[in-house]
Amino acid sequence: MPKIKSIRTRVWHWTGPVVPPQGNFCTNASDALWMKGDAMASFRFHQWLTCEIETDDGTIGIGNAALAPTVIKQAIDEWLAPLIIGEDPFDYAYLWEKMYRRTHAWGRKGIGMTAISAIDIAIWDLMGKLVNKPVFKLLGGRTKETIPVYYSKLYSGPIDEMQAEAEAAMNAGHTAFKMRFGWGPKDGMAGMRENLKRVAGVREVIGDDTDLMADAYMGWNLDYTKRILPKLAPFELRWLEEPVIADDIAGYAELNAMNIVPISGGEHEFSIMGCKDLINNRAVSVLQYDTNRVGGITAAQKINAIAEASQIPVIPHAGQMHNYHLTMANTNCPMAEYFPVFDVEVGNELFYYIFEGDPAASDGRLQLDDDAPGLGISITDKYLAHFDIAG
Repeated sequence: MPKIKSIRTRVWHWTGPVVPPQGNFCTNASDALWMKGDAMASFRFHQWLTCEIETDDGTIGIGNAALAPTVIKQAIDEWLAPLIIGEDPFDYAYLWEKMYRRTHAWGRKGIGMTAISAIDIAIWDLMGKLVNKPVFKLLGGRTKETIPVYYSKLYSGPIDEMQAEAEAAMNAGHTAFKMRFGWGPKDGMAGMRENLKRVAGVREVIGDDTDLMADAYMGWNLDYTKRILPKLAPFELRWLEEPVIADDIAGYAELNAMNIVPISGGEHEFSIMGCKDLINNRAVSVLQYDTNRVGGITAAQKINAIAEASQIPVIPHAGQMHNYHLTMANTNCPMAEYFPVFDVEVGNELFYYIFEGDPAASDGRLQLDDDAPGLGISITDKYLAHFDIAG
């Protein structure tokens, strides 16, 4: 069996055109602070990391990470790569534990776990290529004919523009939608009314029989959320996403127990144990870990099993192929998030500019190829003129 020969990490810094920041674009955790300028600045990511793991027979598996890529690169190059070079990639469970336990003093959350995730995703892509099977076949196989997706954009803005975007997405075949809230506690009741107007405006366009979700992106607090929940109830949201900061598990649990609007979260959790706490505390009705933050595909499969046993559905954060393969292979993953191809704005869009092979949604669903080995993606050279690449 081929052994891991080398690991190459590169940081891709986007230098092409970007959509400029908009006022009340989306609430976020920084809203609690007095500050000037773009409060979303630290939550935009216009850099991305690719992690290529090569075996001694020349096969290459591709992983990635979107958070703090320059620091992730250093963690992989200096600390994690030496732990797996020379190893059999099919010993993935051992390799995951080796990385996790050897870096436990500093790496079990945040940067360390994101670095582990990038390597683990690359290992799964590598394994699929070595046996000429798609990753979802290695994870258990096809549980769906196609994957239902929800259109994830609808950033807060003028109501007529949000309605026009929703209508265009409907005309393109989308049947589920997620919008963002643009106002929070600092904006008082006037801001709360602005949030409600936008939910009403989007619901008016998409109708009452279509799933609508809404995301506060950690920009609210417990008091504000408890006050707005009854006002949101008439709009029948499928879920309210990340209303409070990620560490406030008790707050999530209290809101979820109100049973007014289902609460979702987990995007900013970085471990199996952390997700278990969310599940055991019934803090969320929908779990949304991010595969390239939570420990990669190896960790995600363990979390999926815990969530399924507790009857809490899992819908991974963000689109991207590693999430689609997990969704296809798990009955407890009912749908996937889908970011439309778009100009670079927050940064989710960069995936389309770095990789090719991502399936396009059609009539609100997407398909994975039974014959495409690994994750089914490759690094493209189409947009190199718009990147500075380090590494």
